[in-house]
Amino acid sequence: MSEDRPLTPDETARVVELAMHFAREGMTSELAGFVEHGLPADVQDEDGNTPLMLAAYHGHAATVRRLVELGADVDRRNHRDQSPVAGAVFKGEDEVVRVLRDAGADLDAGTPSARQAAEMFERTDLLR
Repeated sequence: MSEDRPLTPDETARVVELAMHFAREGMTSELAGFVEHGLPADVQDEDGNTPLMLAAYHGHAATVRRLVELGADVDRRNHRDQSPVAGAVFKGEDEVVRVLRDAGADLDAGTPSARQAAEMFERTDLLR
């Protein structure tokens, strides 16, 4: 018989590290499993990035969509005041931008905002 015990700080750090890896690599089911078993959808790494931010930046629309379904905050910014939708615009990830926009992402949040990034890269079409 096993007893439930809280994770140690080292174990918690490893879980967060794995979650961020899953987000970067678009490992949707693995990441969703962590969230479904209690990992906060908006857990942040040392730079303030959430799994949604990393999935958006790396172009994983399916992962972004699933995180949104699991309650991730589409406007949670990192410690550099960057938003997931602005990161997706910066990287030219059209489908991710659409998913975030459809989920209600604030196109004027962050520095630079998604709107400012779209103007800089002449991609305002992404925001329509």
